[in-house]
Amino acid sequence: ELNVLRNLWTARVTSHVALRDVSALLSPQKVANAIRMIHRALCASGVAQPRLAVCGLNPHNGDGGNYGDEEGRIIAPGVALAAQQGIVADGPFPADTAFVRALRQQGGYDGVVTMYHDQGQIAMKLLGFEQGVTVHGGLPIPIATPAHGTAYDIVGKNLANPQAMRNAFDLAVRM
Repeated sequence: ELNVLRNLWTARVTSHVALRDVSALLSPQKVANAIRMIHRALCASGVAQPRLAVCGLNPHNGDGGNYGDEEGRIIAPGVALAAQQGIVADGPFPADTAFVRALRQQGGYDGVVTMYHDQGQIAMKLLGFEQGVTVHGGLPIPIATPAHGTAYDIVGKNLANPQAMRNAFDLAVRM
């Protein structure tokens, strides 16, 4: 599952799992797979040479092992594995600054790989809840939907904003 907001994409290594389980589900291969998936999707959407950032897992990127070692033990080797496969990504970066880096004009990124669901979702939804798109990656055809979901809570109340649906349609056509 990829999330798209204007020109910024996110992918994640794990998805709908309890936070306590994330570390055990990470591996260098899974990190490299997420990097490869977002790279391919960005290329399919027309980005010739995607610039990718990868988030760490722990506060302050583990602070030299004080808050965990997944950055050096799992995530950095996953970034290196992707590079061996010809896909360049930078990181791991502390997650609390990765989206700041991505949005900067110079040195910005087209995509951010996160380690778990809310690590990327919070940033993306704050940046544009009613505009975001979810793309299901790794499939032979593009499937894109509004990132906010079905919005059953507002059906029939004349409250829906159709922009995310328009964006999903436009992105699927582009891909």
